[in-house]
Amino acid sequence: MTERILLGDEAVALGAIDAGISAAYAYPGTPSTEILEYMATRMPQVGGVCMNAESEIEAIGMVWGAAGCGVRSMIASTG
Repeated sequence: MTERILLGDEAVALGAIDAGISAAYAYPGTPSTEILEYMATRMPQVGGVCMNAESEIEAIGMVWGAAGCGVRSMIASTG
């Protein structure tokens, strides 16, 4: 059996999922693109959503909106 190494971006995503987030928002750019890609796959599997924002400002607006509605959420961004 080949042992797989857990990458840092996957660790961030898994930690957020374990913390109970229901929504992930991100603006792609190195190094956050990999977090967005991982979350886009995993969030539907755990009953959550993942959205790709058009800017970092839009992404934080999504997080504020979700948090204001009581949804545990996260942002992945380069800035």
